[in-house]
Amino acid sequence: MALRGIAALALAACVAVLLAACGSSNSSSTSTTAAATTATGTDTGDGQQAPDIEGNAIERLPQVPAATDATKHPVSPSGSGGRAFLTAVFNDIQAMWTREFADAGIQYTPARLTIFRDEVDTACGTQSAQVGPFYCGANHGVYLDIRFFDALSRQVGVRLGDFAQAYVVGHEVGHHVQLLLGISHRVAAANQQDPAGTNARSVRVELQADCFSGVWMHSSYQRGEISSAAIADALNAAAVVGDDFQQRGATGTITPETWTHGSSAQRQHWLTVGYEQGRPAACDTFAAGSP
Repeated sequence: MALRGIAALALAACVAVLLAACGSSNSSSTSTTAAATTATGTDTGDGQQAPDIEGNAIERLPQVPAATDATKHPVSPSGSGGRAFLTAVFNDIQAMWTREFADAGIQYTPARLTIFRDEVDTACGTQSAQVGPFYCGANHGVYLDIRFFDALSRQVGVRLGDFAQAYVVGHEVGHHVQLLLGISHRVAAANQQDPAGTNARSVRVELQADCFSGVWMHSSYQRGEISSAAIADALNAAAVVGDDFQQRGATGTITPETWTHGSSAQRQHWLTVGYEQGRPAACDTFAAGSP
């Protein structure tokens, strides 16, 4: 089940800024299952007080269980993609996190999926399709532009398959999980106290969402629903959304101090961690060393 070595990047062209907002989240909300707290703890070298950002709720979420007949929800890529596939993936991801939270004795408030074209009005403001997939914490909304993935494939020069889309959906729901666990609020508090560390924290937030997506992929593997090709698809997508990949395509230069999502290697690494271990607790990117 190991991912390392499965996917050699077969991407013929670079993405400039198409995915600049992919995975972004606006997690402002007036309600959550965990209260925002002042971020304190051991500094990781990038201005963060990392361990207390994560809190202890993530440690309560159990290992993704082995599949049973009752937990089998077919989401295997059909080759057609589209609304039906994205909705099936979203529902399957929600079912997994609902079970995880219930087993930990934590309330899970479902996210809401909106698939749109061109422009959408949200509780976080009106957004155009150019922002890419995003999460709005104010109404627990996951927003996907149905044409985004085709546009991404055209920019890359290679069609990214359905499981690349599934990875993105898992990432956005991962932001919802962060909100429910209070992580988003603690990050916001830390950013107020230490504005200079905002970008570094943003990278850790995005890498954790990648890892949470990998946890769902582990669950899918347990149900026998993904192949090596599907994993390669997800890894290719993780590489494309890397800040270094985008910057190199847009300007020919790389400026790590401006990153907000992490490099291709970092994103692939944390997706791999989630997939291989299947434990949300393994996704504590805030306690890890400098990304």
